[in-house]
Amino acid sequence: MSRFRKASDVKVGAIGYGGAFNMGRAHLNEMKRAGMTPVAVAELDPERLKVAATDFPGIETYGSVEEMLKKSDVNLLAIITPHNTHARLAVQCLRAGRHVVTEKPFAITTGECNAMIAAAQKNDLVLSTYHNRHWDGWIMDAVKTIRSGKIGDVLRVEAHMGGYGKPGDWWRTSKSISGGVLYDWGVHLLEYALQILDSDLVEVSGFAKTGFWAPETAWKDDTNEDEAFAVARFASGAWLTLCITSVDSNPKRGFLEITGTKGTYILDGSVHEITTHKGGETIVTKGSHSASEGWRLYQNIADHLVKDVPLVITPEWARRPIHILDLANQSAKAGKAMKAKHA
Repeated sequence: MSRFRKASDVKVGAIGYGGAFNMGRAHLNEMKRAGMTPVAVAELDPERLKVAATDFPGIETYGSVEEMLKKSDVNLLAIITPHNTHARLAVQCLRAGRHVVTEKPFAITTGECNAMIAAAQKNDLVLSTYHNRHWDGWIMDAVKTIRSGKIGDVLRVEAHMGGYGKPGDWWRTSKSISGGVLYDWGVHLLEYALQILDSDLVEVSGFAKTGFWAPETAWKDDTNEDEAFAVARFASGAWLTLCITSVDSNPKRGFLEITGTKGTYILDGSVHEITTHKGGETIVTKGSHSASEGWRLYQNIADHLVKDVPLVITPEWARRPIHILDLANQSAKAGKAMKAKHA
């Protein structure tokens, strides 16, 4: 898929330059680090466009995506907007002949993912999502240790995050905009887990508690679930659970617990813990994580565009966690397990 002679020939831009986390600046700087050239920003807020112009002197600024696509020769666009806009904007940009990287989550539904993938394939363009945490030190260490056989065959992966407290009043609290409580951090946890569970997805069951915090939030009837829980079954016989909660008074330690036939691997924010057994003795080993290498995402995309290096975060890979989340939502509503349509 090599289309460019060198990375600097790839002209990149951002759709969305909002103030939260300064992700527009972060994306463009990471693209620049990978050798690509920032040229354009589209943002609805004129004040944030002024910030973009200060951060990147000389950059083109546009008040709409339509104007950018009409006037700019930008090649690759990072979509940094609320979750429910990713699919529509991605398809719009792909149809206009631009490569696309969406922020995570890739989209909200499997159908949206399929529409994006179809548009990319029809126009022979690169489509990916910002799973920079694919290269977090803790998951790279975990994958290496697990593949060495230290904890035996993986039986289950338990992913969990949360505590007790009212969610903040912003768009990530709105289910129709965000997709639900599982989507924000849950998509990262699922992407971690799918690096460990190398097997086809079979079915997903979902459960949800809603309404406790809703009266106290700005979104009322559209507030995310108080807690949501998903169980995914894989062809290997292994299973995965995901729980994201705002009503847990006694949250579990860590955020990922991987259980194998010979031991358990627990991940939290600062250390990992491995528990194994030998000669009737329980052995607990703790260690710090390797450094994260999230910069590799845009480096891989640049190398893919210039050198035909295989794309790591393919759209089909990005669809996998969304398919689980989508099926979990459907299952919670229907009260029954949902069969997977994509492995």
